[in-house]
Amino acid sequence: MSAVNHSSQAEAPALLSIENIYLLIGFLVLFLVVKTLQDKGHPKRYTTALFWMLFGNVFLFGDLSIALIGETLTYQWVGVSVIIIALLAGMGKVSMGTYYTPSDEELDQSAKSIGNKLFIPAVLIPIITVICTLFLGGINLGGTYLFDQNHLTLASLTLACGGALLVAWKFTSGSPIQAIGESRRLVDSIGWAAILPQMLAMLGGVFIVANTGTAIQDIVTMFISPDNRFMLVVLYCVGMALFTMVMGNAFAAFPVMTAGIAVPFLIQGHGASPAPLVAIGMYSGYCGTLMTPMAANFNIVPAALLDLKDKYQVIKVQIPTAIALLIINIFLMYGVIFND
Repeated sequence: MSAVNHSSQAEAPALLSIENIYLLIGFLVLFLVVKTLQDKGHPKRYTTALFWMLFGNVFLFGDLSIALIGETLTYQWVGVSVIIIALLAGMGKVSMGTYYTPSDEELDQSAKSIGNKLFIPAVLIPIITVICTLFLGGINLGGTYLFDQNHLTLASLTLACGGALLVAWKFTSGSPIQAIGESRRLVDSIGWAAILPQMLAMLGGVFIVANTGTAIQDIVTMFISPDNRFMLVVLYCVGMALFTMVMGNAFAAFPVMTAGIAVPFLIQGHGASPAPLVAIGMYSGYCGTLMTPMAANFNIVPAALLDLKDKYQVIKVQIPTAIALLIINIFLMYGVIFND
């Protein structure tokens, strides 16, 4: 009975449904496209607008396309769009445009008037998200939930961002159009790297379907003895870091490296304790996150937000810490995962 109730609850309509969130993202991206096309001083406005249009139309018209032309053609259309997006980024056809830049006096005045209140909207986002997820997720208005029950955290995050935006408007006396316009400058500063998380998530799925873990297992047996515990631990930790650097996401690297090394060699072969093994394995992957521009949301976005001249400065500062933590993870894993 509880399983049935849970299923019906998950399928119930919601105001902040995943479909509505996708539409919101699509409309925001469409606004960026229009503003880019209106920017006469943009050196690559047509190709930059095409890049973001191809990205945004999946959010706007994905469900409609499936209803009109079917899943197969829609998937093929999305696949072609992804290829064109990659080509535009690879050929350097995505660039920054022209934007209003406040003077130093205006910036100083704004900093003095707002002060540390500037951090309040940013802090509100995780606070509101956690509160909504833990305590307000079951709000029901006449059979319609406020939050999507299948994507509760994402729906809560959407509401949190909206609330933080309202607070930011109050502090800055800005307008919605000004906020969205500023988002264009920010997105253009980040460039193609802004969509890396989505692209790499898809790539991770491709690797899993292609049984990459099995291929890694075969390669390991060619160079390392299955009886050499320490080298297997080193390979798993370093492999997680390196594969994360390629994928840009430890969650994408984790199933591949765990299926290829941790499960067959360490867990099944040497009886390693799975819980600490996979936990430290993920920590090792995060070491790779600190050292790669592919983790754009961690390393490239902060550089853009801080207006750093060197967009790789964040990575350069993090590398010594990442290497030290990786070495610690190797010896920690070797010391705690084996029961004998």
